[in-house]
Amino acid sequence: MTEKRIRVLIAKPGLDGHDRGAKVIARALMDAGMEVIYTGLRQTPEMIAEAALQEDVDVVGLSILSGAHNALVPAIIEKLHSSGLTNIKVFVGGIIPEPDIAGLLDLGVKAVYGPGTDTQTIIADIQHAMQRSSR
Repeated sequence: MTEKRIRVLIAKPGLDGHDRGAKVIARALMDAGMEVIYTGLRQTPEMIAEAALQEDVDVVGLSILSGAHNALVPAIIEKLHSSGLTNIKVFVGGIIPEPDIAGLLDLGVKAVYGPGTDTQTIIADIQHAMQRSSR
């Protein structure tokens, strides 16, 4: 029997126009055997939640470089939950000041990654989060 592949939505919320890091992460996750859907630039919380619902993903990865993480992440999590997507694991990467990380984790974000994070760490964290939820 084949094990279900982890489905990951990579999204760039807000007005940030830089997506090189998101594309690097998407490629690394694909190379690790995950199914990856990349939404592209300038996504609203509503667009991200709708894509997560339509694509039936397990994980949403948010790449935020604009500094709007304290507004965007809560809005995205609220939209996911109001769409009934309470089991989706949310991970955040980008330019996130250290004092803001605890607040994001308190919202339910599984992990926050800064520039230069090894892709193997992100892969392992996603796999671990999915293994824990399947118990």
